[in-house]
Amino acid sequence: MAQPDTKKIFFENLSGAGKSIAVLTSGGDAQGMNAAVRAVVRMGLYVGAKVYFIHEGYQGMVDGGENIKEATWESVSSMLQVGGTVIGSARCKEFRTHEGRLKAAHNLVQYGITNLCVIGGDGSLTGANLFREEWSGLLSELVGQGLIEDEAVQKYSALHIVGMVGSIDNDFCGTDMTIGTDSALHRIIEVVDAIMTTAQSHQRTFVLEVMGRHCGYLALVSALACGADWVLIPEMPPEDGWEDKMCQKLSANRAGMKRLNIIIVAEGAIDHSNKPITTDYIKDLVVKCLGFDTRVTILGHVQRGGTPSAFDRILASRMGVEAVFALLETTANTPACVVSLCGNQSVRLPLMECVQMTQEVQKAMDEKRFEEAVKLRGRSFENNLKTYKLLAHRKPESELPISNFNVAVLNVGAPAAGMNAAVRSAVRVGISEGHKMFAVSDGFEGLSKGQIREIKWADVGGWTGQGGSLLGTKRTLPAKHVDKIAEQMRKNNINALLIIGGFEAFESLLQLYEARATHEELCIPMCMLPATISNNVPGTDLSIGADTALNAIVETCDRIKQSASGTKRRVFIIETMGGYCGYLASVGGLAAGADAAYIYEEPFDIRDLQANVEHLTEKMKTSIQRGLVLRNENSNENYTTDFIYQLYSEEGKGVFDCRKNVLGHMQQGGAPSPFDRNFGTKISAKAMQWITKKLVETFRQGRVFANTEDTCCLLGMRRRALVFQPVVQLKGDTDFVHRIPKEQWWLKLRPLMKILAKYKTSYDVSDSGQLEHVVRNRPKESDASVAM
Repeated sequence: MAQPDTKKIFFENLSGAGKSIAVLTSGGDAQGMNAAVRAVVRMGLYVGAKVYFIHEGYQGMVDGGENIKEATWESVSSMLQVGGTVIGSARCKEFRTHEGRLKAAHNLVQYGITNLCVIGGDGSLTGANLFREEWSGLLSELVGQGLIEDEAVQKYSALHIVGMVGSIDNDFCGTDMTIGTDSALHRIIEVVDAIMTTAQSHQRTFVLEVMGRHCGYLALVSALACGADWVLIPEMPPEDGWEDKMCQKLSANRAGMKRLNIIIVAEGAIDHSNKPITTDYIKDLVVKCLGFDTRVTILGHVQRGGTPSAFDRILASRMGVEAVFALLETTANTPACVVSLCGNQSVRLPLMECVQMTQEVQKAMDEKRFEEAVKLRGRSFENNLKTYKLLAHRKPESELPISNFNVAVLNVGAPAAGMNAAVRSAVRVGISEGHKMFAVSDGFEGLSKGQIREIKWADVGGWTGQGGSLLGTKRTLPAKHVDKIAEQMRKNNINALLIIGGFEAFESLLQLYEARATHEELCIPMCMLPATISNNVPGTDLSIGADTALNAIVETCDRIKQSASGTKRRVFIIETMGGYCGYLASVGGLAAGADAAYIYEEPFDIRDLQANVEHLTEKMKTSIQRGLVLRNENSNENYTTDFIYQLYSEEGKGVFDCRKNVLGHMQQGGAPSPFDRNFGTKISAKAMQWITKKLVETFRQGRVFANTEDTCCLLGMRRRALVFQPVVQLKGDTDFVHRIPKEQWWLKLRPLMKILAKYKTSYDVSDSGQLEHVVRNRPKESDASVAM
């Protein structure tokens, strides 16, 4: 944690000395924009550039004067957790005119600004690209009018543009997720969860309208996340006669003892004649046809408001840093680019290629080429739609394939939010594939005791939003019960196994694989889905439940920091869970704006602790009023949370005082976040399809026999793709003593957290995004993108 020598891993052309960068937010606001602004400012200052705010978007650029201000480190303090954009955003008609852009160019030249970071939607980014293309001509005009000197044309000959997409609609092609989308989904799901309780009480139907004039992403993903009965989106208008089908579905659900119905409508929903489908039309239809007590709720701008989610803070911080690198690396011939997210990796894409594809989607919709519009939205959107249809609409028994296979699903290890969504998805996809699904209670201990029952489609209704594990879960490993487990597998004729859990699930799968040699009953396809808040499973970048835990940590840190508002300077020491894995402490620290995060993977000693105290003391002597330090529960057996608290208290005397907080099991509880609901749902659906494929491949002479490595796999997210990996091949990647992978991708984010906390440290740019093209942005396996 100490301040090491300023050993830079920046390449020489990444120095920002002598350069000026301006950041502006334009168009509609989105939660997370402030995190992006903060990252641009602090990384820009870190590399030696001058950084400027342009207040009120393009309007501020045209008006100049007080709207363009130099940014300091302190000017972006305490803005990470604030929604909207603190530097303001405005739609500017004047910038659309040549005269307006001429004024803007004059204002930028006066400040020596030739690097522009634009955070906005496709309209804002298109305007920035036009400004860049006209730049040299605008400067020539300014010289002709005597407003600037000839030398200025040479000195400021090229304008460099990098964009970040800030839009809650997630309507920009080329990126899996735009800044603000995850936070908007949080607002929607909070409302839906609240409405479901009142709807259940009165047996009501609720019709909810969510934002999305031209894009149905929010409606589709929120429907997937809450298990809505029906969803209407502009990209896929319902077929003729949809009204009768919808009413039949609602009626059938009520007949199946379901006490409520949820219908989600995007504000831009249309039918095949491009006629709008309104919430009032649907309400009147349900009342007229079914007589159900029906209410309409229009969420409106509540979706834009509130604090950004952990996902949006991390996404915006990573994109902001990547945007600075892109600006420093750009040349006069480099096209304007947009910093994008593909899977779990930052990439750079030519701005206009993304804009053109986004415009093609709208054109396809206008011309009623709706299937093409869905494909143009990207594989993530297309996969969301397929998964929703698969889970929401049950086929009649006569249309189901007959497989005669029995598939069991169980949870192993500690509970994690999102487990129930994964179980629901597995059960419904399995039934759709023609299998008979079985639920095992209490993990392998329950399996050894015969706690296994058939589970039907309706049994998992309403499971998506439930926290914990409704099946019940235990940490017991199968090795000591393997004979009894094999007996139960034979007794119930189990042909495949889906295990959802954390590190214990990984160890269990290894033990079952090894037991195949002595127990033929275990020679069946087996798949594991990583589900643990610790995110410590090898073979995957992310686990079900980790996002919910991160949000719990970030929300608590926000409240704790706010508790010191208006008091004297204060530092908070927060202990997080995670075993020996520092994921929660590190990534939670980045999302909460921590000054330090102590973890097992990065050893520290008393000198590091002392350096951190001194660093905080220096910051506290300026305008910074609050400090935040996170410590992973097993980071060091001697430097405990109490020890660190006492050290900071003693060394900070006269400058700041200290408080400590152990977050404990609150990180494990609560309703799953939208991310975990959808991640669990989609990877579980993919796992069941893999199981079906393996069952067909290994069915020989009237029985299933699978004893190869590739029939015992973990499904994990690796960078840009979802990958099935034989568990035996992951043994070498695993530290079994400390229950963590030997290599962990998120360790590369730790220097970013330190830099944003004003430490001088090295930063590895070898993993920075390189300019790609939109057409090859989606690898084959990324159809179930982690970014929902």
